[in-house]
Amino acid sequence: MTAVIERERRAFLTGNEVVAWAALAAGAEVMFGYPITPQNEIMHYWARLAPRYGRKFLQTEDELSAGYATIGAVLGGVKAFTATAGPGHVLMQEALAMAEMMRLPVVAIITQRGGPSTATVIYSQQEVNLACFGGNGEGFRLVYSVAGLQDLYEYTLKAFGMAWRYRLPTIVLGDGYQAKMRGPVKLFDPARQGIDTGMAAPFLGAAGTPGRERPPVHLRNTYNLEEELLAVVEEQARSFEQVAEQVAEYEEEKREGAAILLVAHGIVARAAQLAAGRLRRRGKAVGFFRPVTLRPFPETALRRAAFEAEMVLVAESAWGQLERLVRASLSGSEVPVQAYRRPGMGITPEELEEELEKILAARKSSGWSRGDEVAARAADATGLAP
Repeated sequence: MTAVIERERRAFLTGNEVVAWAALAAGAEVMFGYPITPQNEIMHYWARLAPRYGRKFLQTEDELSAGYATIGAVLGGVKAFTATAGPGHVLMQEALAMAEMMRLPVVAIITQRGGPSTATVIYSQQEVNLACFGGNGEGFRLVYSVAGLQDLYEYTLKAFGMAWRYRLPTIVLGDGYQAKMRGPVKLFDPARQGIDTGMAAPFLGAAGTPGRERPPVHLRNTYNLEEELLAVVEEQARSFEQVAEQVAEYEEEKREGAAILLVAHGIVARAAQLAAGRLRRRGKAVGFFRPVTLRPFPETALRRAAFEAEMVLVAESAWGQLERLVRASLSGSEVPVQAYRRPGMGITPEELEEELEKILAARKSSGWSRGDEVAARAADATGLAP
């Protein structure tokens, strides 16, 4: 397939346009989708671009159909993807759960909107639970939480490669702000940058007699006996745990003896990183941690960072969805966790600076310090990490 972007260039695009270009550059052959704000322009832009490069688009009757059409294409060895948000994301969980059970490389771009129900069409981080653990399964999937337009481009490329390499449904989790914002993006040919975007191959129709000339292909999502299901899920869990060690990603900026570790993901992480940096320049002991993969979650890295701080502050545009992942990762430790929750609202660096200053001032006035305990935790972090 001829490279869509032959040489590196800069472009001024919206997030939804970035996704369309990334999918083209990754070699996606077809998109299936159904309109829902704020992802509509992914469909619109793809539908305009696709014919120029011999690619295809089908608007289905709903998100259920879009998910299953994507599965059908993938079974035939076609690199396909879909995109949705909010209520559409809810409907698509049935197809994603099937892809999870059958180990199929379905790629979905999710531009989160406010919830519950139809709520707002603007923005939130309230689809974390759904993205990571939606459907009637165990959440054996990859979820990348992107923090900006360049992230959208690069992790959409990466999503195709990881999905086809590990045969896992893979979600690129953005939001309405990133979908609609416009800014400069570096576009490039992934092959020239050494980014693997996956090699598609059919799961069905291979030559030879199954069981004699080649191993049979087992693609089941329905099981008759409890023991059958148990065996399949146990094997999937073992496989996912091995994958988790290889694919978990994070970003951190630590300061020795940090009083507070600020944790955030997605677009809120941009504000958190800026706020933590400003405070550090003023001599405040604040560290920063951003989980890039929400599933699998970078537990070991977070535990090590948290054990070197006196407390953790989780900032998110949701009512504790990231916080629950953080608390689960720190289970068994004595690190206090506080939350800054703003569901459906954007969070600015100034807000976070103010909140952090309040916490630091309160701790100073109370004379509260656990320096010795923190040092002991830090020294023993490797042993405590899972």
